[in-house]
Parts: sequence; C-alpha cells; structure tokens
Amino acid sequence: MSLLKNWTAVLLLAFASGAGAQGRELPDFTRLVEDQGQAVVNISTTQAVRRQALPQIPNMDDEEVQEFFRRFIPRQQPGPQQGPQQGPRPESRSLGSGFIISGDGYILTNAHVIDGADEITVKFTDKREYKAKVIGADRRTDVALIKIEPGGALPAVKFGDPNRLKVGEWVLAIGSPFGFENTVTAGIVSAKGRSLPQENFVPFIQTDVAINPGNSGGPLFNMRGEVVGINSQIYSRTGGFMGLSFAIPIDVAMDIQKQLRDTGRVSRGRIGVVIQEVSRDLATSFGLDRPRGALVNSVEKGSPADKAGVQATDIIVKFDGKNVEASGDLPRIVGGTRPGSKAEVEVWRKGQTRSLSLTVGELQEERVAARDKPRAQKPVEVAANRLGLVVSELNAKQREEMKLSHGLVVTEVKPDARAEVRRGDVILTLVHKGQHTDLKSVEQLNKLLGGLDRNAVFTLQVRRGESVAFITVNGLTDKG
Repeated sequence: MSLLKNWTAVLLLAFASGAGAQGRELPDFTRLVEDQGQAVVNISTTQAVRRQALPQIPNMDDEEVQEFFRRFIPRQQPGPQQGPQQGPRPESRSLGSGFIISGDGYILTNAHVIDGADEITVKFTDKREYKAKVIGADRRTDVALIKIEPGGALPAVKFGDPNRLKVGEWVLAIGSPFGFENTVTAGIVSAKGRSLPQENFVPFIQTDVAINPGNSGGPLFNMRGEVVGINSQIYSRTGGFMGLSFAIPIDVAMDIQKQLRDTGRVSRGRIGVVIQEVSRDLATSFGLDRPRGALVNSVEKGSPADKAGVQATDIIVKFDGKNVEASGDLPRIVGGTRPGSKAEVEVWRKGQTRSLSLTVGELQEERVAARDKPRAQKPVEVAANRLGLVVSELNAKQREEMKLSHGLVVTEVKPDARAEVRRGDVILTLVHKGQHTDLKSVEQLNKLLGGLDRNAVFTLQVRRGESVAFITVNGLTDKG
C-alpha cells in the first residue's frame, strides 16, 4: 500500500511540474502592450455626404462575389436625433487605426480608412487629439501615410522583418474594433505570401488574430514587440471576424511610404504581359520539371517584354534574379522594380531555358485599351476531329481583323468535346512535351492529333475575343 502511495505522489508531482512548465510556455503580452500601445492611434474621418449610403453589409446578398473578401470600414452608428439640419451638409464618419512610425508625427494606416475624407482626426491613448493631413495614399497596396504636428517627440514603433516570420508564430494586434480604442487581440501566423483576388502587389500575412471593423490600419506585432504588418483585410460573409485576417508586410508598406513621402506617388514597374498559373498538366505539356513560373498568354505590342523578345507560350521562371514560383509572384516582383532599370528575365521556351534582358517600364494608374472587336465571320466547316471540335482555317479578312498569321476557328463544339473551348474561339498553338506547333491548317491539326496517344496530355493556346489563354486537354476521342 505504501508503494502505491509513493507512486501516486510521484505521478502527481510529475503532472504538476509538467503543467507548470506548459503554463510558463504560454505567451505573456503584457510587457509588449505596455511598451508599444502608446504608439497606436485611433483614426476617425469626416466626409460630407454626397451620395446615398450603401446598405449595411450583413443585409447584403450572401451570393455576391464581393462578399468573399471585403474591406472593413465600419459604418457610422446613428446618434441622438438633432432635429432638421440647418447648417452644413450632414457628414459621415469612419473609424480605423494607425501607428506612429517616426517621432515627428508620421503615421501609417490603410488607404481605405482615409479614402474620400474631408477631415482626419488622430486620437491618442491619453485622449490628445490632432488634425492630420494626407501625405499620400496607394490604393493598390492599401497603404496611406498621414502627418500630424504634435509639438514634441512622439513614441514610435519598432520594425521587424516579416521574412523571418514563421507559420505558427504568435502575433498580436492593437486597434479600435467597433470604436473600442486600444483593444488587444492575439493569435498565430496561419500562412505567408498569400495572394488575394484583385490584390497583385501584396504577399499578405494570413493570421487567425481577431480583426474587426476599426482594426483597419493597425499594427501587427511579433513577440519581440516589432511591427511586422498592417492589418488590412478579413475573410468574412457577415462583415465580422470569421477566423482569417490578412496583413500587409511592413517591408512592403515602408517602401510605399518612402515613395509617398519623397514624391507623393508610387512608381511601379511593368513589362506588358498577360500571364496565368502553371498547373501540373501545363508543366507536363511544356516539358517543365514541375509546376512553377508564370505562363505568358500574350505580349503587348511595343511593351518592354515585346522589345526584349518575350513570346506568348514562354514561361517566366526568374525575373531580376528572383525566382517566380507562382504566377502571382511576377506582378509583385515587377511592380517592385524601379521603372527604367535593367532586368534579366529567364524564360522556359520550347524545352530549354533562355535569358533575356529588358528595360522595365512604368505602370500607369489608369490604362484604357480601346480596341475594335473582330466581326464574326462564318468559316467553311469541316469534319469533327479527335478533340470533338469542328474547326476551319482563318480567311484573309479574319487574319487582317484579328491581326493573326495563323490559327483555326472553332465553329462547332460536339457533346464529346475534350477541350473546354467555345464556338468562335481561335486555336493558335498546340503544345506537347515541350514542343510548340503553330496551327495553320486543319490537315496539320488532324495529323498532330492522329499521332497522339488516346490518354495524351497536351495544351492548346486559345484566343477568345481579345484575351489569350492556355487550356489543358486530358485525352482524346477515338473519332475523327
């Protein structure tokens, strides 16, 4: 019996020691908040009402695509009735967060927090308030720089390296969700380098930190008390937190603010290509070792890429010494390259790597391409091929209108069609095992298809309207 008691005592002691050790491993954010909390500010804006307000987010149709990712500017809550307006036009207010990056009053926040503001008010934890002026804002990255005149030195944040962040690492946010100033929430890094729809220039940090309306523009801290990001977006179908938040890496934001401070605008590089992701099937068709790079659909005539010799069907695998692992990497790398600078482009073309040199152009904020749409012409039909398609050759008028030297027009899509194309599409090229063949005749296409195995995987370059894309085909029919 005494032996049993001794063993019980040992087990209880071991359990208590283990629990104590586990407790000591849990993060303590108190010192971080005490040291850095004063550098986080509340930002409110005032804007004269010029148009009818949008409906509340929770009441919007859940099927709307824009609900997938949305900015989170809170809506003004109705206050006490003041009676009929007699003076100035009514005003709407939005609320967000920001943080001091230098003691002389420069503050970083989100561009959407101050968008359209007629007046910006910055409020500190000690209730001091200042009017701020906008130094500059960049909608493409959602970064804005504002300035106050404090009349003395202000506490500023420390900066960390977001590249050193690890998935699973603890992070902390300070902001003003729903107007509750200096609210602290914590979580972990869920993913890095996340690309979001319509957000080509930011490799977002994804976290599970609770972010809500009013956190916009607030800092994301690592455990060393360093700012590693700016909280910018959430995934939500209701307008509130659902477990996924996205922050702009601070190195991206600091590069943007420097340009805004120096010139009041952001200058980005461009090379003039339309690209798509390289899937496993596409990599196989092009003879690439694995899915990587950015597949060039089309090259803008006269663009830097065109002058350098980049071609449609090239796969860009490296730009300016940086690897392009996914198509989303290329816009960020090119955009971060200064216009006018020289850059080496490494492309995969017809089974081998080639190096090209180009001079980077400048991305314009508003680019309008006015092009005449080709008029539909009815080609002469021929028998369906092993793709389950009826195609015909371009006539002289079509080649002139579409500015094409080759291609086959799809005139009918059979029920057993193996390619996801539509009537009116023009098939330009067939790619199989790294070999690219421009299609110039129906006989040529049928001969190529006849030489392929029934389970062959290959790719078609297809033009639809003014767009060009690559479509992978998995297997053929026995007909044709």
